[in-house]
Amino acid sequence: MKLSKEAITQLVEDLEKAKSYEDLMGKDGAIKKLLKSSLENMLEAELSEHLGYEKYSYSGNNTGNSRNGKTSKTIKSDEGLIELKIPRDRNSTFEPAVVKKYEKTIGPIENKIISMYAKGMTTRDIQSHVEEIYGLEVSATTISRITDSIVIHAKEWQSRPLEEIYPIVFFDAIHYKVREDGQVRSKAAYTCLSVDLEGQKDMLGIWVGEAEGANYWLGVMTELRNRGVQDILISAVDGLKGFPEAIESVFPGCEVQQCVIHQIRNTIKYVASKNQKEFMKDLKPVYKAPTEEAGLLALDKLEEKWGKKYPYPINSWRNNWKHLAVFFKYPDEIRKVIYTTNAVENLHRQFRKVTKNRSLFPNDEALTKMLYLAYKDISKKWTMPIRDWAFIFSQFSIIFEQRLKPFIK
Repeated sequence: MKLSKEAITQLVEDLEKAKSYEDLMGKDGAIKKLLKSSLENMLEAELSEHLGYEKYSYSGNNTGNSRNGKTSKTIKSDEGLIELKIPRDRNSTFEPAVVKKYEKTIGPIENKIISMYAKGMTTRDIQSHVEEIYGLEVSATTISRITDSIVIHAKEWQSRPLEEIYPIVFFDAIHYKVREDGQVRSKAAYTCLSVDLEGQKDMLGIWVGEAEGANYWLGVMTELRNRGVQDILISAVDGLKGFPEAIESVFPGCEVQQCVIHQIRNTIKYVASKNQKEFMKDLKPVYKAPTEEAGLLALDKLEEKWGKKYPYPINSWRNNWKHLAVFFKYPDEIRKVIYTTNAVENLHRQFRKVTKNRSLFPNDEALTKMLYLAYKDISKKWTMPIRDWAFIFSQFSIIFEQRLKPFIK
């Protein structure tokens, strides 16, 4: 959009007169005047396009619609409040795009509000910050409207096409209080963190729900399949109920590694504090063993010594052994990645920092919106492959040669 001669002349005069930062960027500064002039010119151009003829043109006669004066409108921008003259048409059919009919804010300030929300600032904090920095009063309703616009993007993100294969995915849950049907309920936000063929991390989705089980997870796995995922080599999980059955039914070749760290934490709960140090010393050879066979021998020794006193935690290791022992098949570099869900837990720790000021969410959508925005902010730092990825992928290329071959170009 070209500036009018009048606008250019005015800008040159203002710049020549400017002797301070205030003269350029202040309340009545040159930059603010330029923005006002540019917006008003763009609005006039939009109306001309809508009517089908230029201002003062005879071609507009008897067209059934014409210009009908202007209305004043105050909008908020990074440069502060700007008073605009919005052109109207006689039939009231003109819907401007550059400054929408009910829009009260333009430019990056909306992005700044979204960014502050994503970093966990409360509505009141955002109001104070915007007023202090930009001199603008922003209502709670405006902030809500701006952040609510993210819901559409979150839904698009949740349904976006995915890669055909992922070498590693991590599934875990983080719990929040959510209001539903007039009651406060504890709900889990299930997240899926992936590692792609380039070793890059990404989050595939967020699912908020109360119950988990084979049917629940079958729905999640089916969604991933419908979004384009054809194969997952290894999934690392925190003993999620019904998960192994669900993922193995949709992705039959997937290896399910149960988080060893969580198993250790759950074990120690059932050992008396006076015995914990010695018990943990005897348990360590089980999960630090070089092979699965050595791990089972260490578990037998642990049972010989502690089985009568603490049968429950030892039986838990035996019952879960199929999925606890998967990592023994792989070299240390791969073991370090998959034997724990620390990767996704680290993401959840960052979620906690962002949501620490929110003890209760009004609904599932508000929780999803908050976590999605937090993810978008956190993932900006995911610029490098995970550690030792070149070696890990070379091992995967040998171990899973036939499954990887169709997806490697």
